[in-house]
Amino acid sequence: MSSPTTFLAALANETATAHLMADLALLIGPGDVVTLSGDLGAGKTAAARAMIRYLADDETLEVPSPTFTLAQSYDLPAVTLVHADLYRVNDERELEEIGLSPLPEGAIALVEWPERAGGALPPDRIDIAFNHRPALGSTARSAEITGHGKAAAQVARLKALREFLDAAGFSEAKRQRMPGDASIRSYARLIRDDGVVILMNFPRRPDGPALYDGKSYSAAVHLAEDVKPFVAIANGLRQRGFSAPAIRYADLDSGFLITEDFGSAGFIEGDPPRPILERYEVATDLLAVLHHATLPETLPLTPQLNYPIPDFDTEALLVEIGLMLEWYLPDRGAQVSDEMRFEFTAIWRALLEKPAAAPKTWVLRDYHSPNLIWLGERAGILRVGIIDFQDAVRGPAAYDLVSLLQDARTDVPEALELALLTRYIKARRTSDRKFDPAAFAEHYAIMSAQRNTRLLGTFARLNRRDGKPQYLRHQPRIWTYLTRSLAHPALSPVREWYAANVPPPVPQFTGC
Repeated sequence: MSSPTTFLAALANETATAHLMADLALLIGPGDVVTLSGDLGAGKTAAARAMIRYLADDETLEVPSPTFTLAQSYDLPAVTLVHADLYRVNDERELEEIGLSPLPEGAIALVEWPERAGGALPPDRIDIAFNHRPALGSTARSAEITGHGKAAAQVARLKALREFLDAAGFSEAKRQRMPGDASIRSYARLIRDDGVVILMNFPRRPDGPALYDGKSYSAAVHLAEDVKPFVAIANGLRQRGFSAPAIRYADLDSGFLITEDFGSAGFIEGDPPRPILERYEVATDLLAVLHHATLPETLPLTPQLNYPIPDFDTEALLVEIGLMLEWYLPDRGAQVSDEMRFEFTAIWRALLEKPAAAPKTWVLRDYHSPNLIWLGERAGILRVGIIDFQDAVRGPAAYDLVSLLQDARTDVPEALELALLTRYIKARRTSDRKFDPAAFAEHYAIMSAQRNTRLLGTFARLNRRDGKPQYLRHQPRIWTYLTRSLAHPALSPVREWYAANVPPPVPQFTGC
C-alpha cells in the first residue's frame, strides 16, 4: 500500500472551506470515503454542508447535522451521498445496525467523528482534520488533508489543483458544479467579478487494461489519455475560423485547464427534446466548410512539442465495433462463439475498405448536441461553439455528419436527417465539383452502422463496468438509427449477420 499523502490548507473563513470542499468534490466519485474530524465547532458540518450543496448545485439546500439521525442520504444529480455523524456511537458494532458497516456501496460517504468508528472505516479514504486558528481570526480554520491507500493519489491531485488555481489567480473564485459526461473528466465554473470561466479536470488515465495487442482500449482506438490533444485541437480550430474555447491557463502535465465559457445555449428544445432546425442547419454548414478545407496532420502544442493527429484506421474502427461482441451481446444473454467473431470481423473489415480509401479530414468524433453550444451573438458558422474534440482523428468526412444527424441522446426524425444530409451534399458540391454524392452516401451508411454498433456496446459497458445504467435508455434510439443505415444495399452482409445474431435492446422505461 502506498504511503499516505498529506497537505495543509489555511481557511480564512467558511467561504474558503466551501472552496476546498468543492475542489475535492471535483476529484472524487462513487465509493469514495471522506472523514471529517475536529473539536466541536471546528467546521465539520459546515464542510459537509458545502460539499453536499455543491454536488446538488443548490446553495439553499437544507443540510441538517445528522447528530441524532446518525446518517442522512442524498440522491444528488450525479451520485448518492451519505452524510454520517458518529458522535453518539459508542461501539463500532453499532454501525452495522444502522447500515453504516459496511458503508453503502456506490455512494460517497462523508463521516463526521470518524474516531468513533474504530477499525470499521475502509483503508482507502481521505481524512480531513479541522482546527481552530484564533490567531488569524474568529472564523479561521486549518485543514489537514490526508489520503490513505488509493486515496493518496486523490489528495496529491487536490493539492496540485489548488496550486494551479492559486497560480492562475482563481483560488478565491466561486465554484459552481457542471454536469460531467461519460468520461473521467470533470468540470466546474469559476465565477469572479470580471467574468466566468470553466475549470477542466482531465487526469491522465488509459481506458481499460492492455487487451488490444498490448494497448488499452483508449490507445487502440486513439482516444485522448491526457489533456494535450484538447489544447492542440482547440488552438487548431480557432486558428482556422471555428469557435472552440480559448485556453486561458493550462497545466499540461497535471491535466488542468481554465477555458473560455461558451454558456449553455443548446441545440435542442422541448420535452421530449427535439432539434432546433436553424442551429442544426448551421452545424451542418460548419462540417461542410471544415471538410472542404486542407487540414494539417500535425499541430503545434508548445514551442518545443507538436501533436500528430492519429489516423482513424481500420484496426481502430474494428476495435470500436468489437464492443458489440464484448459487451452488448453478453448483456443481452447471447453467447459469442469463435466462429461468430471471425464472421463479424471479416464482414466489417471488407466493408470498411471503402471509407478507409476516402480522403481524410479532421473527425472531431463526438460532434452532436451535448457538445455544441449556440453562440447567437456571433455570425455564420462561428455561432456553433464546439467543446468536445480531444479525441479528434484523421478519417472519413461522413463520421461527424452521422454524429450530428443521428444524435445518440436526442431523436432526430428521419425526414430532418435526410434534409440536412442533402444540405451538406449540396454545400460540398458547390465548393468541390469532384465531390461524389453517391460515394458519400454509401460512406455515410457505413459509418452510421459502425458508430451505432459501437454505441450499443459502449452503453452496455458503461452500465456493466462503470455503474452508469442511465445510458441504457439511449439504446433503443441507437437501434433505430442502426436499422436505418443497414437498409443501404452496401450493408447487406452486415444486415443479414445482425438479423441472425443480434437481439434488439430492451426498451428502457423512465416514467410510470
